Amino acid sequence: MLKKQRVINQLSQFPTDIRASTFTRVRKGDWWRRLITLVTVDTSLLLLAWLLIKLRTNFYTDRNYLFPSLLISISIQIGALAIQGNYAPGNKRHDYWNLIRTLTFAHSLILVAGFLDKSIEGFMPSNLIFFWLTSTAFICFGRLSVNKTLEYLRKRRILACNSVFIICSEEEKEQALSCIQTEQRYSIAGTENSISLDKDHRLETLEKLNKLGVTEVFISLSAIQNRIYLCWLFQTAGITVHLLPMELKPIYRDLVFHNVGGIACLSFISPAITGKDFWLKRIFDFCFACLFLIFTFPIYLAIAIAIKLDSPGSAFYRQTRIGLHGKEFKVWKFRTMRNDAEKMQKELEALNQTKDGILFKIKDDPRVTRIGRFLRRYSLDELPQLFNVVLGEMSLVGPRPLPTRDVNKFSARHLIRQEILPGVTGLWQVSGRSDILDFEQVLNLDLTYIENWSLWLDFQILLKTVSVVLNKEGAY
Repeated sequence: MLKKQRVINQLSQFPTDIRASTFTRVRKGDWWRRLITLVTVDTSLLLLAWLLIKLRTNFYTDRNYLFPSLLISISIQIGALAIQGNYAPGNKRHDYWNLIRTLTFAHSLILVAGFLDKSIEGFMPSNLIFFWLTSTAFICFGRLSVNKTLEYLRKRRILACNSVFIICSEEEKEQALSCIQTEQRYSIAGTENSISLDKDHRLETLEKLNKLGVTEVFISLSAIQNRIYLCWLFQTAGITVHLLPMELKPIYRDLVFHNVGGIACLSFISPAITGKDFWLKRIFDFCFACLFLIFTFPIYLAIAIAIKLDSPGSAFYRQTRIGLHGKEFKVWKFRTMRNDAEKMQKELEALNQTKDGILFKIKDDPRVTRIGRFLRRYSLDELPQLFNVVLGEMSLVGPRPLPTRDVNKFSARHLIRQEILPGVTGLWQVSGRSDILDFEQVLNLDLTYIENWSLWLDFQILLKTVSVVLNKEGAY
């Protein structure tokens, strides 16, 4: 129990993305200087290409259209380059074939804009062909020049290299150092062995990296035990993670393949601003929950009256559940059991139908009241949890919050599901609900949700929840 509590305490210090309501952070490193440099160079070269067209032809009959046309054209091209990742860290900035394809697509959009606004004579096909050729050539030449200039400045020690740290076994250290030094764009701040990633040392390691000003960390696959959590840990601190060497199996959705010193590695790029995912999800949850509560208030009132008429006791039931970072909170539900249900549970433990005993499930639970069975069949007993959503204790979609009795039986690897806000519904609920009696299946579904989260996924789960509830699938 002491070891488990220590893990919970460590996890709670590093909230990230959809996993916690923290203030946003800006990624470490000089990425923003490179970004400003590239955008400035690209904008200047595109402006130069535009001016060449002006010198080549009598560009406009009406000079009032010069600035709008210029602004639209350059904005479309810079926007397309940004969307295609041509300003992102790594080698994609110098992927010239991707640059050519992106600028070709951008010019097709400019052509469409010209047809929509026929008064802009500068958007003629003949001018656009010349503009496409010159701007593409200039951008590719500009990227090559920036790349070579950075290499020269780094070799001369005029420009500081990215400060990186290596975590690997003693046997792998020499090879890792050789590969990274080959790149000549990294300054190696130090190395550690795999012990530094153990539960008892990872926070100390992260503090050390922060003091050294490390912006990127290279970790050998053999040194990582819990890959997903460690990637979150470093990304929250604004540190990009590279896994070296590459292993041919899925690890995480947001990764990029890089070549470092001739060896392929997987890079977990730290987002420019962390925590934004949480606030997108939180705003969606709050607005949806408030609107739903307003429009369904009569249903809440009818259910509460039915419960009071069916059996003595309160219409609502509040139970202690374990939420974000292992913190306790009171979850709201409509009461579906007798008042002495918790006392009776000890007597019914022998009838538990789950395989590992972590969850407590009985198909014909004698504690459930008559109206309670109806509410459970259609999951109407869960509706008051929207109050928890409004209060920020829960999300609409996420891992189900479990009682203290269940969480006390967790092993350390199960605790990762406590790193995001618990949900009213989730993949578990739409993939079998109470028919899933193996907690490992539940954990795998929760991990699938965490790794692939998006607002669209939340919306899909909400729609599927409606279908599952109406069909009474896996409910008892």
